[in-house]
Amino acid sequence: MTTDITIIGGGLAGLTASVACAEAGANVLLYEAHRTLGGRGRATPPPYIAHDGAHVFYADGPHYRWLAERGFVKGLGWPSPAALAKARFRVGGRLRLAPPARMLRAQSRRWLKAPVDEDFGTWAAARWGEDTARHMANAISVVTYDADTGRLSAAFVWDLFQRVLGPNVPAIRWVRGGWQTVIDRMSARAAELGVKIETGSRVDALPEGGPVVVATGPDAAARLLGAAAGDLAWPGGHAVLLDVAVRASRRDRTLAFDLDEGGFHESYTMQDLGMAPAGESLYQLQMPVRDGEPHDGAHRRLRSFADELLPGWADRVTFRRSAVAKGRTGALDLPGRTWRDRPAIDRGGGVYLAGDTVAAPGMRGEISINSALAAARLAAGAP
Repeated sequence: MTTDITIIGGGLAGLTASVACAEAGANVLLYEAHRTLGGRGRATPPPYIAHDGAHVFYADGPHYRWLAERGFVKGLGWPSPAALAKARFRVGGRLRLAPPARMLRAQSRRWLKAPVDEDFGTWAAARWGEDTARHMANAISVVTYDADTGRLSAAFVWDLFQRVLGPNVPAIRWVRGGWQTVIDRMSARAAELGVKIETGSRVDALPEGGPVVVATGPDAAARLLGAAAGDLAWPGGHAVLLDVAVRASRRDRTLAFDLDEGGFHESYTMQDLGMAPAGESLYQLQMPVRDGEPHDGAHRRLRSFADELLPGWADRVTFRRSAVAKGRTGALDLPGRTWRDRPAIDRGGGVYLAGDTVAAPGMRGEISINSALAAARLAAGAP
């Protein structure tokens, strides 16, 4: 018998679930409230291709293998040695070529096992000192989007720190054209498999009959499931963002980890010149928002960070966009909790939940892919 499966939400999780369900032989109907698919995987149209969310992949997990097997992440871009030579670390208000020696020593200890029940700041400070613990936490704010990453579970942060900055074979991957290219390929594959896609279609109630995968944000999922919003809530990051294109200068830095305040700066164009017009460079900068800090204050700190990395950038701007990322940055695990404690994928009655704050491993968009694959396996096997 062929199973009819409904997917609600056409972002990364919804598209993953649609493709996986259709590959399993199901008839799939996908509803997306917006006019276009992709969710936070969307990007602005050319000539400046700036992302609404993350724009890199890490090729060290099952999410990436699934994408690669289907050709969704082919056509990689690589920064040149000259571009990487312009990377910096901000420490004590100064830009440095390398992080402090104590942090380098900590990075090399990948065999260490951090506890789930203790916060990262306390655990790391006991081994390498408070300054180094703070530097490490701020370095990994690029992933957490959190101004106090040290308060999170030591096991959670240590795993992210080692994946991003540990002594491993580099797993980071950039797809030319960014995540929008990946979204377009996934959409085309879904259509090829016969998935019926209805955009501009907001769903206010769960459809009757057949399994349903809810691949929306927590608030929308709570309304559909008839749950209290708090039942599906999970801590997430909170940061301000700045996308800016400037006329290129040799003085501009391509990549920067802010060990002082948790900011991050990266060039889109160092691995893909097609992200901006010729002779221009496109960057995204982020700064986590402190507890109780107004967004204007975080934006001021972010602009000050940009002043150090892109000297005179305000006089060279050709494209600029500011944003706030809150509740859309992936799940963060507090001490005593792991990904297994997050809202369950199987909600009972043939209803399944997918997204970046549910019970699946990974960071940010990886959680969406892994949870969607789990939801698809359950839905396709449901009577």
